[in-house]
Amino acid sequence: MRPSIESTHVSSPPVPQDTVVAPGLAAPVSTGVGADAIIRFQGVSKNWGSNHVLKALNFDVAAGEKVSIIGPSGSGKTTILRILMTLETPSEGLVTVDGDVLWSVNAGEKVRETRQLRETRRKIGMVFQQFNLFPHMTALENIIEAPVHVLGMNRAEAQERAADLLKLVGLAKHMNHTPPQMSGGQQQRVAIARALAMRPKVLLFDEPTSALDPELIGDVLNVIRNLAHTTDMTMLMVTHEMRFAEEISDRVVMFDNGGAVESGPPAQIFKNPQQERTRTFLRAVLQH
Repeated sequence: MRPSIESTHVSSPPVPQDTVVAPGLAAPVSTGVGADAIIRFQGVSKNWGSNHVLKALNFDVAAGEKVSIIGPSGSGKTTILRILMTLETPSEGLVTVDGDVLWSVNAGEKVRETRQLRETRRKIGMVFQQFNLFPHMTALENIIEAPVHVLGMNRAEAQERAADLLKLVGLAKHMNHTPPQMSGGQQQRVAIARALAMRPKVLLFDEPTSALDPELIGDVLNVIRNLAHTTDMTMLMVTHEMRFAEEISDRVVMFDNGGAVESGPPAQIFKNPQQERTRTFLRAVLQH
């Protein structure tokens, strides 16, 4: 059993599969986990004018599940994460997190931020492509800023937790360094610690190594690998690191053209994909 990041034990539930029909496909595509979902998208669309980024998406993630989303640029992968972080508003549909409504939008409706939205959003942490650290603050200060000012955490408690998290990501000796004094990989590990400091139930990763030099990627992947293998935290990751996704994921979802083309265990997706679009995509990316 994996311990959670808070050292409480939560066993991962079995993953019964729901099915929906992906846009443009006649065959049903497994994209959900039924009643055990901690993340649920129901009929979610996102439009930018005539550009339909997400198309009536139905998509679930189970509590404790590690899910990687793969697919070409522009397929809607990052939009899913941005909707969960309330950085984007869906054009239509229902999004729930841990049983609480994050978004409930009717087509054409203008949506205002509510207290419930803010409270639900606190359950989610995100690691971005860019590190977005405060350059004038030390690693420790970057991590304690949000817990103190958003969660109202006691500063001494926040500092103790930040020190523990920096140790977790292998940066205990860098707690007093500012971002300009650290490499890109070190900054991204601080960003992971900062996300964990908010005690999220769900942690999102948006291509967390894409801004790094190749030689710096390994340390960041090792931190994510450790979280995936040793905790019951729910993790949803958009990535182009195919071999890494195969290694750490409970489930991989292939996205294209605003919807899920195929979803299944890594062994199926990477060794025996059922959809031609998945096969074409993997042939292209795995040749490089």
